Amino acid sequence: MTIAITQPVRPLPLQLKRPVPSDIAIAQAATPKPIAELASEVGLLPSELDPYGHTKAKVHLSVRDRLKDAPTGKYVVVTAITPTPLGEGKTTTTIGLSQAIGAHLRKRVFTCIRQPSMGPTFGIKGGAAGGGYSQVIPMEEFNLHLTGDNHAVAAANNLVAAAIDSRIHYEATHPDDSQLATTMCRKDSTGRHALAACHQRRAERLGFKARHLDELTDAQKRSLFRLDIDPSTITWNRVVDVNDRMLRRIQIGLGAEENLPRHTGFDIAVASEIMAVLALSTSLADMQARLRRMVVGLDRSGNLVTADDIGVAGAAAVLMKDALMPNLMQTIEGTPVFVHAGPFANIAHGNSSVVADQIALKLADYVVTEAGFGSDIGFEKFANIKCRSAGLTPDCAVLVTTVRATKMHGGGPKVVAGRPLDDAYTKENLPLVEAGLGNMIRHIRNVVSYGIPVVVSINSFATDTNAEVEVLRRAALEAGAFAAEKSTAWADGGAGAVAVAKAVVAACQRPSTFRHLYDVTSSIEEKVNAIARSYGASGVDFSDEAVAKIRRYEALGCDHLPICMAKTHLSFSDNPDLKNAPEGFRITVRDMRLSLGAGFIFPLVGSMRTMPGLSGRPAFIDVDLDSTTGRIDGLF
Repeated sequence: MTIAITQPVRPLPLQLKRPVPSDIAIAQAATPKPIAELASEVGLLPSELDPYGHTKAKVHLSVRDRLKDAPTGKYVVVTAITPTPLGEGKTTTTIGLSQAIGAHLRKRVFTCIRQPSMGPTFGIKGGAAGGGYSQVIPMEEFNLHLTGDNHAVAAANNLVAAAIDSRIHYEATHPDDSQLATTMCRKDSTGRHALAACHQRRAERLGFKARHLDELTDAQKRSLFRLDIDPSTITWNRVVDVNDRMLRRIQIGLGAEENLPRHTGFDIAVASEIMAVLALSTSLADMQARLRRMVVGLDRSGNLVTADDIGVAGAAAVLMKDALMPNLMQTIEGTPVFVHAGPFANIAHGNSSVVADQIALKLADYVVTEAGFGSDIGFEKFANIKCRSAGLTPDCAVLVTTVRATKMHGGGPKVVAGRPLDDAYTKENLPLVEAGLGNMIRHIRNVVSYGIPVVVSINSFATDTNAEVEVLRRAALEAGAFAAEKSTAWADGGAGAVAVAKAVVAACQRPSTFRHLYDVTSSIEEKVNAIARSYGASGVDFSDEAVAKIRRYEALGCDHLPICMAKTHLSFSDNPDLKNAPEGFRITVRDMRLSLGAGFIFPLVGSMRTMPGLSGRPAFIDVDLDSTTGRIDGLF
């Protein structure tokens, strides 16, 4: 049964105030539609919805099958120039653009964005619901627990971590292979020791078949049950959804009973490979297969050890089952939003989920999604990992730029989060803007090279002058942008992004000639070099350790995977202090990692932190609860 909805949703009116109140004040003053009403407006059936309260719900993947014959909407990706540490309002632009398309141009639109980590929410960056009059509501729920997906990722990740160390401990305390094998099995209804499904799959990979322990030789028992994990090769960390720098490097196994000390560490929860798996999975079966393939380390012979080898992948899939369903919410103007998955954009691919986009493209005429950081990070991975994996084809890209960031790239004073901006950023300075145009121009040309039109959205702050905005607009058009328009979505909501929205609708009418940056069958070095050239680099230097990993991945048949570059988002180069559009620099790859479950190889470029730290004045200081009303205060 296909139910086609041809009308846009009922918009919610905005009551704009001046000066613009805080994000949380704006959000708490809004009255969202009941989630069941919104679901009905967009064409979802009651049976396809699992409400979490009155303002959010999980959406079943079965809607994708029901609407498989429905037309596919236009696919718009929002990216940005190289940002300042403050960010350039990319999410605000994404939400404002969707509000403009849906509430003002009156077209069917869906927004697809990532769920934020509570680490940055309570740190210094703040939330990720947008801002001002272009945000997702209720913003407190969006930025905090939502429906528990991040907690599911953390639980599944830490279960895998516990299983790794438990297996090492158990093999050390059970030197007899028969005893170990018997312990790993359970008796079935006939009283025979039956192999678990994970053991059967491992046996088949090793070249033999068996369903019961007594069908194995002693040699087969050893190869099947004694993994002989080399602790020095374990790449799997524990995670927590809090910025806690003291956990970056820890020692475990110090208990009197264990006495198996080793160094390891914690990552922020969204840096887990399981989060990347969640974002790229297309079905429960696909997610389960990806979880099984996740590599946790090597055995002492140099072979891969996977989550399935340890026998923990099935339990991890159980923990992640409900998390695979996208979360339905709404913007402050009542247009629908899918909030789903939140992989890091520097070490992972930094995009929301494939399933959310697939469903949205069948429910709407326009789907606006956001890729993390600048086009050298999130968009490149959107195109070469996400779109390649899911067979998605974008119709248009929106490049967010600001006068502030352009001035920084032109040589302006250092921008530091938490500190007041220098006067150079709040007063007109046309020469400084002109000096920093190279960064925007390179981003435009890079995105255009993928065969899709680029609309530049100039996210304008109150201190920007018309002359400064005009410098950006002219340069963008000369660089090959389809259009360049000023946006005031933060202050004016969708009305402030109507010009951008009209340009996006017009750009989507052009035929897409989308293409990937590289052939996935090329060598690892060739793919890394192709990405580095798009940065402006003259070449890539691989450390001896990185080369050894490349040769190992080739021997294992894992070299035909896309590349997920792990580098700073603050520069085209691997040096965060090198601004604008540098030329002739070289990229240094110091190590390589394999995310076989997610389905990519990520080179480590420069120093990458997977566990952020708190500042001296973190955001959580302002957050409090009114115990009388239950109202949250101080959240942005």
